Amino acid sequence: MDLERFREYCIGLGEVTEKMPFGKFAKRYDSILAFYTLGHMFCFIDIDDFAWVNVKSLPDEIANIRDRFQSVGNPLNQSLRYWIRLDFDGDIPDAEILRLVKRGYEIVEEKYSKKKDQLK
Repeated sequence: MDLERFREYCIGLGEVTEKMPFGKFAKRYDSILAFYTLGHMFCFIDIDDFAWVNVKSLPDEIANIRDRFQSVGNPLNQSLRYWIRLDFDGDIPDAEILRLVKRGYEIVEEKYSKKKDQLK
């Protein structure tokens, strides 16, 4: 997988925006590119070291992913609840990584579209 293909995939999921929000916290995070839907992040990568992606998930899904694959780690920021890091060059096929990114997108869409509808 390469960075441009990954980026195009994320943008193609729907109403997705991208930002580099973490540099304001520490210069070492200037290269973190985050993808958002409905104003909420569903995944992020390091564009200078395209070796992993952090994706939004659910607790039971995280446990299942950890049971199935070794190329799984903790997110960049340990305080992110319900996030998981997936390594690109490990035992997780690219198609599965993209599926999990899409799942992260769906989780955020489902949660925040309901809140958006309630505000109408």
